[in-house]
Amino acid sequence: MGGSYFGQAGQFLVQFVFDLYILAVLLRFLLQLVRADFYNPISQLLVKVTNPPLRPLRRMIPGLWGIDLASVVLLIVLAAIELSLVYLLQGIILKPVGLIVLSITELLYKTWWIYIIALFIRVILSWFGQASYNPAFHLLVRLTEPLMAPARRILPPMSGLDLSVMLVFLVMGLLNPLVLRPLTDLGLALAQ
Repeated sequence: MGGSYFGQAGQFLVQFVFDLYILAVLLRFLLQLVRADFYNPISQLLVKVTNPPLRPLRRMIPGLWGIDLASVVLLIVLAAIELSLVYLLQGIILKPVGLIVLSITELLYKTWWIYIIALFIRVILSWFGQASYNPAFHLLVRLTEPLMAPARRILPPMSGLDLSVMLVFLVMGLLNPLVLRPLTDLGLALAQ
């Protein structure tokens, strides 16, 4: 009975450490995609934290069409190691194909959560005029604007209120049950 407590503690530690680093690499990748300000202090921190594994990977894996493929490979490898360790602590060994599908799905799910939280924080901070001077707010705007701009074209501001974020939340809410959960089920089916 005590072994399961250690197993749960081990899972928590593995997930905490890996999720924290995956979050840093994923944020760096997303901020590169949206061409966020490289000189922003938060961007600089992400670069310093993620450079050690990315530098050697970039020598072997070049970018393609402005996409940092080294970051993508690193993210998939980190997610695969995390999932392998978590399932191994439960006594389950995953098949490679299922592990890759689960790793990609896990990264998509983390990206989904990043955007949900970023949009929510952007909405809250937009109520305060002083937030526009904050470097984090500039990154949030840059990160979320690719989602907000198309939504604004569909649902333009009315009487000074920008309700397009509600449309983005609606679409994001539908992505979870219609895309992410079926991918997770597929990955689990392939992994066992």
